[in-house]
Amino acid sequence: MSRVSPKLALLSVFVFFITFLISKPSSVLAKQPHTINFRSLNLYPEGLAWDRSGQHFLVGSLNQRVISSVSDAGVVETFISDPSLPENVTFSGLAVDSLKKRLLVVVHARDPLPPFNALAAYDLRSRERLFLSNLNLAADDGDGSIRPIANDVAVDFKGNAYVTNSAGNYIWKVNENGEVSIFSRAPQYTAHPVDPNTPYSSIGLNGITYISKGYLLVVQSSTGKMFKVSEDDGRARMVLLNEDMIGADDIAIRSDGVVFVVSPVNKLWLLKSQDSWAQGVVYDKVDLDLERFPTSVAVGERDRVYVLYGHVNEGTVESSVRESFSIQEMRSKKEDEDDNIWMFILIGLGLAYFLFWRFQMRHLVAKMDKKIN
Repeated sequence: MSRVSPKLALLSVFVFFITFLISKPSSVLAKQPHTINFRSLNLYPEGLAWDRSGQHFLVGSLNQRVISSVSDAGVVETFISDPSLPENVTFSGLAVDSLKKRLLVVVHARDPLPPFNALAAYDLRSRERLFLSNLNLAADDGDGSIRPIANDVAVDFKGNAYVTNSAGNYIWKVNENGEVSIFSRAPQYTAHPVDPNTPYSSIGLNGITYISKGYLLVVQSSTGKMFKVSEDDGRARMVLLNEDMIGADDIAIRSDGVVFVVSPVNKLWLLKSQDSWAQGVVYDKVDLDLERFPTSVAVGERDRVYVLYGHVNEGTVESSVRESFSIQEMRSKKEDEDDNIWMFILIGLGLAYFLFWRFQMRHLVAKMDKKIN
């Protein structure tokens, strides 16, 4: 019987570890977070979305009626230009409807412009506008003294879009044909007191994301609360968390169920839940460069999580001029540490296996030698 080379065994262990590393999240493989610096004069992007089909990011603009694509190398191109919209409107929340090949964009006019809130849908391939739904026509703000603020958008598997109204604390629904209705105006949204001295105290419901199990998660800037909203009837329940996320702006979910919430005045929070978001826990927080005013978070290729630094706070100043912006990968030290622990455990198991294999082979070879002699 021929002996099995120890080099061959060592090679098999090496291949095992390489396979493990490739299968793990990119945080194990990447030495440095991925940063995309891009230039576009006075773009001041607020919303961010990842377009898997085009393999690029899409960003909005505070004062320009354009959606821009940003490549991994920071190359910026005008993806959509819509001069038919009112001048100086803001493209805020973005959502890619990958099933129906559409881009959904929240359009909002800030003071002192005339009130304008809409959801625009564009074909991702032809880039033509499919519809423009006027959200003001379905607004329900009592005596009309509250000016609606359409902010963020999420889309479900049927093509229904859900748009948050940050001033009125309710959610619009826009079906795939562009028809608008008020979807959720739950009393829970206004049940908690707001400290007027806290950041974002005047901003209510803000970031929203769709969960494939049949509900939405929406964060409220003024209170830092999170709500679970049924897609069937719009009923809402407050998610029980171990801390409030004051100033929460945008929200995204990774394929493993981890939720990320970004704030331009606070942190990036990482949350988990074991019971479909009846309750959850903030298990890690990442410091952000608040001077660059991060407003949006998105999950890109290979589950990498990115935050947009759009300097929107500067863009509201009329004399402000800026050309440089960035999209930066966010990494959790806690997750990196957990990944490293597992890597060391598997290395130890691999070495133990290799030593056990060598012992077994020596024992087997010794037996065979005795039989031959």
